[in-house]
Amino acid sequence: MNKKLNRVLLSGLSLSLLLTLSGCVSVDSSGNPTGTVWNILGEPMAKLIQYFANNMGLGFGLAIILVTVIVRLIILPLGLYQSWKASYQSEKMAFLKPVFEPINERMRNATTQEEKAAAQMELMAAQRENGINMLGGMGCLPLLIQMPFFSALYFAAQYTQGVSESTFMGIDLGTRSIPLTAVIAILYLFQSWLSMQGVAEEQRAAMRGTMYVMPLMMVFMGMGMSASVLLYWLVGGIFSIFQQLITMFVIKPRLRHRIEEEFKNNPPKTYKSTSRKDVTPNANKAQLNNTNNQARKAKRNAGKQRKRR
Repeated sequence: MNKKLNRVLLSGLSLSLLLTLSGCVSVDSSGNPTGTVWNILGEPMAKLIQYFANNMGLGFGLAIILVTVIVRLIILPLGLYQSWKASYQSEKMAFLKPVFEPINERMRNATTQEEKAAAQMELMAAQRENGINMLGGMGCLPLLIQMPFFSALYFAAQYTQGVSESTFMGIDLGTRSIPLTAVIAILYLFQSWLSMQGVAEEQRAAMRGTMYVMPLMMVFMGMGMSASVLLYWLVGGIFSIFQQLITMFVIKPRLRHRIEEEFKNNPPKTYKSTSRKDVTPNANKAQLNNTNNQARKAKRNAGKQRKRR
């Protein structure tokens, strides 16, 4: 449940950042984009699109694809670093599942709010003891750095002079394209499906609903966007799949090996709660105390007899 909530919060944060940064670019009375993000990043991207399209004779469709590939390659290390941080926490949680599972079991079987709260506090303490930070894998800083590039590319693909009057493979770049929208939805659905393959089976059921959020969002927004923007999203979807494959087959196996080595040298700590109540019956307590007293007396008598000898 916590992981699902974190995913929803992160998606909301990403969308909010995109809308905020999009607001940094506005269109003046002449229909030209303006703003800080546009002046620093968007305008150079637009000029590069025009260079590829006009000077090199590639056309605006291929120019948008090339510029998107260049920008995505530049910011790919940030995306991979973000994936590394998130994967490190998830793989560490998976490795420490035997440590946390008894506490989770008590949390699920709690009959009162006090018992549940105590188990939650114990789980947090156990995670802290073993270096788990549930928010450490969200990677807000890499996301913040990437968002201006995404926003600038979005406006460069839409407002670069000459784009709206051109075509690419028979598609009018200035109008909507249902086939491109459908392809993009399939790409992002596949990317969401890939992201679910790296999690435990019991977590997939909780995540299955979120798998369709991004594809549906892309369909909803894509129906109102020009084909030039859809081309940018198409390349972005391919890069998302590429990044997901690197995460699954390169980053995660290396992290598993690293985590195993970490805990081999420093075994996981089993947290013992100091707030558990002593539920031993009083009669058993008295009997236990009696036994302990007799054992202590016998030990003292044996010591005295040895001294006399």
